[in-house]
Amino acid sequence: MTATVAAIDLGATSGRVVRAEVGPSTLRLDEVARFENRPVKIGDGLHWSVLALYDAALQGVATASRDASLASVAVDSWAVDYGLLRRGSLLGIPFSYRDDRTAHGLELVDAVIAQPELYARCGLQRMPFTTINQLMVDRERGLLEAADRLLMLPDLFGYWMTGRMVTERTNASTTGLMRLDGTWDTELMGMLGIDPTLLSEVVEPGTRLAPIDAVTRAHFGIEGAPDVLAIGSHDTASAVVAVPMEPGGAYISSGTWSLVGIETPAPIATAEALDASFTNEGGVDGRTRFLKNVMGLWILSEAVRTWQAAGERLGLPELLEAAAAVDWAVPVFDPTDAVFYPPGDMPERIRAWFEERGQRPPRGRAEVVRCILESLAEGYAVTLRDAARISGQAIERVHVVGGGARNALLCQLTADRTGLPVVAGPVEATAIGNVLVQARALGAAPESLEELRALVRATHELREYRPRHRA
Repeated sequence: MTATVAAIDLGATSGRVVRAEVGPSTLRLDEVARFENRPVKIGDGLHWSVLALYDAALQGVATASRDASLASVAVDSWAVDYGLLRRGSLLGIPFSYRDDRTAHGLELVDAVIAQPELYARCGLQRMPFTTINQLMVDRERGLLEAADRLLMLPDLFGYWMTGRMVTERTNASTTGLMRLDGTWDTELMGMLGIDPTLLSEVVEPGTRLAPIDAVTRAHFGIEGAPDVLAIGSHDTASAVVAVPMEPGGAYISSGTWSLVGIETPAPIATAEALDASFTNEGGVDGRTRFLKNVMGLWILSEAVRTWQAAGERLGLPELLEAAAAVDWAVPVFDPTDAVFYPPGDMPERIRAWFEERGQRPPRGRAEVVRCILESLAEGYAVTLRDAARISGQAIERVHVVGGGARNALLCQLTADRTGLPVVAGPVEATAIGNVLVQARALGAAPESLEELRALVRATHELREYRPRHRA
């Protein structure tokens, strides 16, 4: 049998709806809707336009339902961000993780619990925008006093479609409020002054919530009554499902962010992992994504946006071609530096980063683009060497999935700097992982992750890059 399902795939710069037909030897995807996603700055900070996203997503589901009978639909998105509700109604507009309030949240958490103790409890890399830090700012501002529920963004969309409030486990694991055993850390919440009743029942990927309710179906013109399923709702969890890797494989989920790491059977929350800034996030089927957040193509896209705002007519393909022709050494910067997190003038920040350290910055746009890509590739190489050392797992091959798989220069530089073969693809890994877990829950796809990945290998064209001399 095959199943026809729809994935609502929300990225930090755009969203889309993908319809897929999935079976034991079938995996066909068709993008039926794409829409922009940009945060909006208002007086109290940077927010997501969640109602516009929901409207665009459900219109996409309606389109998908008209050409085929949808069995189910599921939502994935970036992690850490959430909505606060009271008696089922959304309170305010959810903040973006790029809002600058997060640095203060980090300070508030540090005042309560030391980082080594927190890491031993949740195993997460120290990042200013983690949910726990955002919640401490909300608590200080009095926003939690009015709320009786917190829902991560995919779960918020699921609630609006079905009326059921749950928290999917892979996304819950990014909050800082979940123990390494996958249960809510109510003791930690008490220490922080966060009411544990804000948080919902944790469900596993593959859980059926309910059909899309009749009012929603009628409003948007959705045909049939597709079920809403929980999948690996953290987009990286879904992407890793679709990484066509075998033993010895590592992954780079390359998009706005680069999530660089390996899959392990259990968390690794040692002092060595803490010192190297690794995170342990929940994966599908109880696996652990042992990885590090390395700033991704956000830096490049913001640089291009800055140049275009100043009148630059060259697009990304032309800039990448010019960067590929740079055959001399360029300097590299640390892409994990927090200075590169917020929106803004990336070329100026890169220049300042080097000058503050007494180093020559890149000159000209081709050099800047080459510098960005070399820096990302070096960041990947360092991270993968650390992952192998800390985990004891040998890494023999690197898989790049997501938008970065299209960037031939970045893939080649990654092969050069890691000294490992790089396999690029599939680009649509997040949507693929989303629909695979849906189809498996419906009995239309193989059971094991290994079999699901074999299906990806059999149905998608992959490109391999061999290492040349190290840059």
